[in-house]
Amino acid sequence: MRIRRKFTLLTAALAASLPAVAVAPGAAHAAAAVVVRLPIPVAVGADVVAAGDREFISGGYGTSQIAVADAAGAIVATIDGLPGPTDLALSNDRRTLFVALPAANAIAAFDTGSLAETARYDTGAEGGCPAHLAPAGRYLWFGYGCTPGTGDIGHVDLRRQPARTTLGLAGATYFYDAPAVASALRNPGVLLAGETGSSPAEIHSFTVAGGRLTEVSSTRELGSNLGDLALDPAGSTAFTASGAPYHFPSVPAGDLNAPGLNYQAQPYPVAVEVSREGGKLAGGINGIYEPDVYFYTIGNPAPLATYEVGQGYHLLNGALAWAPNGRRAYAVSTDRDYEPSTTAELHVIPAPAA
Repeated sequence: MRIRRKFTLLTAALAASLPAVAVAPGAAHAAAAVVVRLPIPVAVGADVVAAGDREFISGGYGTSQIAVADAAGAIVATIDGLPGPTDLALSNDRRTLFVALPAANAIAAFDTGSLAETARYDTGAEGGCPAHLAPAGRYLWFGYGCTPGTGDIGHVDLRRQPARTTLGLAGATYFYDAPAVASALRNPGVLLAGETGSSPAEIHSFTVAGGRLTEVSSTRELGSNLGDLALDPAGSTAFTASGAPYHFPSVPAGDLNAPGLNYQAQPYPVAVEVSREGGKLAGGINGIYEPDVYFYTIGNPAPLATYEVGQGYHLLNGALAWAPNGRRAYAVSTDRDYEPSTTAELHVIPAPAA
């Protein structure tokens, strides 16, 4: 791994060239966003997480880089030489960046300050292709599975020295592919997992005790083609983004079939994220003519404001993150007209006032 400082490799599109921010009637206006051309091609998918003074954007399965941006979106470094970095996650203290490396059957850990790699956890052939990450307390949970019918959940026990990886923790719960997983910031006793790409999508909630999972609820009623999952910081409410229906459902995490609140959106939801303090929600869609990012106050299903990533571009599945202070959101889009995409952009979007 090598780190190269990048200050002049990309341009920021500002002022008149920026996508417009659309606002729901009666809502507060959001300030202009900053759009940054990323120095990495995105092959299959990418993710973004925000540590406060830095953002990290992964290139995807067919790339080798993570771009590092400052809080305003300017690229300040890249982390190179990684075998297909995909899903990203931050420790609760935001000092450690975890990176899924499905091409290497491994998960890497980096210091978010120095950008040095501090650990690499081998998941082995049986735990191959770790694709989704969810840190919770002492455990780093991951969904894995290289071939259809082999999806499962494992974890890395970060308090063991050396750290220990345990596989096959989904038990009797079946996953066709590597499941998406989500944890709660202030409640390590809850884990959410979902089947990606299936129709309808099957979502499961678990309690965690002693590093083991006990399923408490499951549903196939929240949508099809799951793009993203989220939990509020307390672990009491689950949020999903699926290709259909065209809203962001929220339901009790302990009973996924109970009535909930649907946050209004457009086709086709692909990302959902709760702010760190738990009072705000951001959702993203893969829209053609509709705005792509939606902002809400938790408890109010009508959007406060919306944001368009640009005609010909689309938001990546799950590639949406809140700044820790809740004042900005970060989104990653790619060029819709080329496969694989050759252009990725980071959008730094000021959050509207509640």
